[in-house]
Amino acid sequence: MDPWAADRPGDLLDKGGQPDTDAGRMGSPGPDQGYALKLVGVLRDEVHLAPGEHLADVETVGVAVGLKRASLFGRAPVIFDLRVAYTVWGLLDAAAPPELVAERVRRFEGVHHTAHHYPELRAIVDAVPASTLRMSLDEVVEAHRGDWRSLLTL
Repeated sequence: MDPWAADRPGDLLDKGGQPDTDAGRMGSPGPDQGYALKLVGVLRDEVHLAPGEHLADVETVGVAVGLKRASLFGRAPVIFDLRVAYTVWGLLDAAAPPELVAERVRRFEGVHHTAHHYPELRAIVDAVPASTLRMSLDEVVEAHRGDWRSLLTL
């Protein structure tokens, strides 16, 4: 009898790793991504929306950025991935800088309608560089306090 081996179809590690997503804006593939949809509910009461922002748009961005972070580490999403995503965009900060809030309101509008706004959502996700997403949550919080622009490529 052959020994058991992890060979689920969704595992990418033995198939050469993650596909190159830069050219086709394919997103950030990784295992068990649907779990991020459960995690957004954990943060819902901590989110600070500005006038003109909608929770559905914010959660769509949080999931997309969080999944990009999780995929960089080759794993399923965890709560820290979403916390980093929300922190980068100032969504957990009641006193977020007005310039960042204005940027969010402008960029996030309607992105939860991904069938119609996928390019806009990809641009938001791409504005958060891998160097930011590889930081720990504490490092992101500290950088956000010092200069939030250093976390984004706008």
